[in-house]
Amino acid sequence: MLIILVKEGENIERALKRYKKKYDKTGTVRQLRKRQAFIKGSVLRREEIRKAEYVTKKYGNEE
Repeated sequence: MLIILVKEGENIERALKRYKKKYDKTGTVRQLRKRQAFIKGSVLRREEIRKAEYVTKKYGNEE
């Protein structure tokens, strides 16, 4: 549970902005979206390899 203390005289929009930032840091939405569909382990590994190849190709040739 998130607790946001609103200081006296603080603008409600500012408090909402702090709440949204704190909520985003918890990763709740990302976790819910990730759990919507099951992804096989082989597919996950394939995506990791593909990402590693992309990063190596993009940043690996800097010598």
